[in-house]
Amino acid sequence: MELRQLECFVAVAEESSFTRAAARLHVVQSAVSATIASLERELDSRLLERTSRRVELSEAGRVLLPKARAVLDAARDARDAVDDANGGVRGTLRIGTMSSLGQIDLPSLLGRFHREHPAVFVHLATAASCGGSPGLVEALTEGRLDLAFVSIPGPPPVGVRWEDITRTPLDLVVPPGHRLADQSRVALGELAGEGFIDFPVGYGNRAVTDRVFAAAGLSRHVVVEITAIGDGADFVRHGLGVALLPRGSAEPGSDLVSLPVTGADLDWPISLAMRSDRTPSAAARAFQRLVGKHLW
Repeated sequence: MELRQLECFVAVAEESSFTRAAARLHVVQSAVSATIASLERELDSRLLERTSRRVELSEAGRVLLPKARAVLDAARDARDAVDDANGGVRGTLRIGTMSSLGQIDLPSLLGRFHREHPAVFVHLATAASCGGSPGLVEALTEGRLDLAFVSIPGPPPVGVRWEDITRTPLDLVVPPGHRLADQSRVALGELAGEGFIDFPVGYGNRAVTDRVFAAAGLSRHVVVEITAIGDGADFVRHGLGVALLPRGSAEPGSDLVSLPVTGADLDWPISLAMRSDRTPSAAARAFQRLVGKHLW
């Protein structure tokens, strides 16, 4: 049994697809199929059930998966130890990120990380491609990501832990002619009946807002869904609705009015999430230290 065989098996198991596993491993799909077939012959057992839509683990595959991950983790730790002895961190670091991180300057962080660890290749996955923060967490638990910037109110799910980085209040943003524009602040109940511009279900901002309205027993109508904070301000500017956006999204002196909302916990949390049941790689640990040094 070779590490490459186990690597292919874990990739197919986590991606539920030979095609996506091949892309992840940077090889052709036929090579992945041949490697899995050789592993199944060696173990004299079918590890994967192929259907027309997806690939699923057989009973033997479910038994092998945690053992295969443990072997690959041990091999990675051995490489990390040698790299550390030689004074460098190597490998690939897969980071998930939301489309907006508020005041967190991710390009600056990644630039600093690259200067400190030039031998690490960083691969970024966005919430838009994964289905919001829940999708990023799922990719994390399935082993497709090493770390992820997420925004999910409440405690982390089983198998995941996260460290809070920042919390930003969500303010109501309205155009100048709006009925609430002349107020200095607004109560949550005054927002009933408004048409909202918001993120899709699953995004951190949306989760915070939905929870607050549900707790207050208020209904809310979302008229436009966006995936970028800047788009929200533009839609408000053109009279398509109001929005609850991170404080500072409407710059002072702009043609928009930003109002704090009273009587509601509208803080938008951003956390760095990681697996709690697997030891992070040296590259992941190095990035965590960088985030801790510059953001916490």
